Amino acid sequence: MAHTDHQTMRRVLRREIAGTIGLLTDEHDFRAMRRYRSFTFDDHKTYLQEVESLLRTRASQGSHTTVALFDPREYAEYCAEQGLDPDIPASRTRFTAELAATGPTVPYEGQTLTDLVPVLVDEAVRQATWEYASTLLARLGACATCGEDLGRAAFARATNLLVRILDTAPPGNRHLVCSVSATPETLVAVLHADDTDGTTRLDEAEALEFSTVLALGIATQTPSGLVMRTTTPGTADRIYGWRLRGDGLEPLSAGEVFDAYCTDVESGDLIAPESGVDYCEPPDLGPDGGPTTEHHH
Repeated sequence: MAHTDHQTMRRVLRREIAGTIGLLTDEHDFRAMRRYRSFTFDDHKTYLQEVESLLRTRASQGSHTTVALFDPREYAEYCAEQGLDPDIPASRTRFTAELAATGPTVPYEGQTLTDLVPVLVDEAVRQATWEYASTLLARLGACATCGEDLGRAAFARATNLLVRILDTAPPGNRHLVCSVSATPETLVAVLHADDTDGTTRLDEAEALEFSTVLALGIATQTPSGLVMRTTTPGTADRIYGWRLRGDGLEPLSAGEVFDAYCTDVESGDLIAPESGVDYCEPPDLGPDGGPTTEHHH
């Protein structure tokens, strides 16, 4: 009897443990892990099937699992820093636990890995974009003439502009995209801000990332643009756009929004406009939205 009780208790406790699985999403990363003798899989497809069945089993037992993006290069660096042997499972477990706290993760909710992997990769790109933009902002240092922290000032300005946009936007589901033509590649941030009853709901982390990318455009005076799409039941979707001018946003005309939306960025070819979509000039952001003239850094 006591033995069964112990087993039951252990089973209950196992359900209480929230687990994280580090996933090797692509063939290249999978091959990199095969150099470790303790990594026993030899085929990426089989490995993904095994992971998926493990996730399903855990879910059926009532366990919550988070899937993290496992990067073999970061893993090797982590082991070197911590003085761990990379070729033992315990080191992989420790690295995965670290990822659970700091890395890109997605909760497993019964979706197939085919659906989960792109979401996880997007999450990793989002996090990398934010870290990159934050690093560049922090490196800008202080203004030579007034001593103001340039990165911090640009971030405050970007947050202010975002608030102005959301305050003047018509109600509905708003989907905002900010792109900054940074080198080596364009940085893109996305924000969902829904307002159906007079209160705006948004994800704090998304808003932080969005403001950081916009701030980088402001601080570096890089060609940047912002597009917002609003969706309200029963009416056509509306699309608005701005370009960054100085440290303010200049509204695009309806024609410019149409051109921006209906041109392929890579090839310059025209794309057919969507039906049921209105390309509009944005609401006036007021004096707060335009470039400020107090002083130029």
